[in-house]
Amino acid sequence: MGNSGRDDKEGGGLRERKKRETKKRITEKGIALFLKNGFDHTTLDEIAAAAGISRRTFFYYFTSKDEILLSLQSGIGEMLTDAVRKASAGSAPIDTVRDAVVSVCNAIPSKDMIKLDRLMRTSPSVQARKQAYYVQQEGEIYEALKERWPEPERSMALRIVAMLSVGAIRIAGDIFNQEKGARPIVELLEEIFGSLAKEVRSGDTHP
Repeated sequence: MGNSGRDDKEGGGLRERKKRETKKRITEKGIALFLKNGFDHTTLDEIAAAAGISRRTFFYYFTSKDEILLSLQSGIGEMLTDAVRKASAGSAPIDTVRDAVVSVCNAIPSKDMIKLDRLMRTSPSVQARKQAYYVQQEGEIYEALKERWPEPERSMALRIVAMLSVGAIRIAGDIFNQEKGARPIVELLEEIFGSLAKEVRSGDTHP
């Protein structure tokens, strides 16, 4: 009887791990099918079969194919904020976000980045929801920065850093798409963040 609490906890932990593993498998199989057959030509039944689950179980994790793509972006966002929280002390907030973005993008092969970017742009509904996600991502970066620099007087500046950082990420993504991946996304990010940091720090006024 004394072990019932521990058993419940261990059982709950096992269930949660299995749920995460199943969701990860659905995402990976769905992305693989999207890349192979195209987003519009991939059915929910095909994704479910590839993941080894039923169509009914698929809807326990996702409501649509769109959400698979959006979950991928959400996963990258979580990696980004986690990297911000783990960054070494001593860097300026804008440099901390830049380093976090670069480290996350470095973990994704360039050819996969190109394919995924094009894939996400094939779905108008994903594109529309992606814009809303940028606002969410801005808030998540802001919260991560506040954990690193909790002084109340820095709050407004940190929020501006989060807004500017998301803007830099969006511009890098647009250029990456326009150039069809001619330059690595990391190179674009470093260039854009470098220009941003230089402009912010210079304090110059232009006529």
